[in-house]
Amino acid sequence: MNQSHTETAVPITVIGAGSWGTALAIQLARAGSSPVILWGRDPVLMHQLEQDRSNERYLPGCRFPDTLVIEPDFNQAVSSTQRILVSVPSHAFRRVLQQLKETRGTGIASLELAWATKGFELSTGLLPHQLAHLLLPECENYAVVSGPTFALEVGAGLPTAITVAGSTPEWSDRLAAALRSRAFIAYTSDDMIGVEIGGAVKNALAIGAGLSDGLGFGANARIALINRGLRELTRLGLAMGARAETFIGLAGMGDLVLTCTDNQSRNRRMGLALAAGKTIDEAAAEIGQVVEGVGAARAVFAQARRLDVRMPIIEQIYRVVVEGVDPRDAVEALLNRELSAGAEHH
Repeated sequence: MNQSHTETAVPITVIGAGSWGTALAIQLARAGSSPVILWGRDPVLMHQLEQDRSNERYLPGCRFPDTLVIEPDFNQAVSSTQRILVSVPSHAFRRVLQQLKETRGTGIASLELAWATKGFELSTGLLPHQLAHLLLPECENYAVVSGPTFALEVGAGLPTAITVAGSTPEWSDRLAAALRSRAFIAYTSDDMIGVEIGGAVKNALAIGAGLSDGLGFGANARIALINRGLRELTRLGLAMGARAETFIGLAGMGDLVLTCTDNQSRNRRMGLALAAGKTIDEAAAEIGQVVEGVGAARAVFAQARRLDVRMPIIEQIYRVVVEGVDPRDAVEALLNRELSAGAEHH
């Protein structure tokens, strides 16, 4: 704990007051001794957070530590610190970085930037670190926070382990130290590509696991999908320059298994809802938060095509969520073709 307290002497701002951004802000405040600033784009929600000292919409019952400061003004939130952690959906990541550049101006070079955003940018196929490098080239310290976590459990202080992968070991170590507490373990990695690909692909695969379970195909089919999905994830990662060992760690297999097997996962619930005959819009309205796997299926499918990487599970999930193919037809085609005893090749 002493290390955490030392490392958090510099305030940190969290951009994004959804479930994961709020949970990370709570954890940073819980682990450290200096202020943590939380900003979100909805002024009404921010006022409510300040009033309740909790985020009852996304993390009911998780009280804010005293050192967590609610800041409704973006300029103030990002100008008052050198450390910024962005936690917004992938489709909003570019906009936040552009807004950050406009606000900070020449102060970008000294920033220590991190994000918990997962997924390829749909229009370009860029991973978050590639987008950050493109838009903020003068920023040399950046990192991704990823791994098998559900926000509500982090907010509640339940035991959790994550991965921090950064552009420099010094910033990775500082950020990991700022997050660590007795029940929260933060490991470090230098494989940003692998960590980000794990976070991007698992959301789409979790829709597939939900589809399979929702159609009643059972535990055997589910674990086959997870295992083959990990193979696909690894193939794409290696084609993009990641290291294979990353995918058997927390940010690969760990995150994939968690998201595919627990109903706290919005992506798994999306698959269950589609299997029950609901439309994507109906399922999304019922879930009530952004379901990243829908966009991820589209983006990962496109990336696999670009790189000529074989990803048959992703292809079938794409057919369901984008082309409107009947879930049963898609999953049965996949099970018959890819998960048979003779399909154990890479």
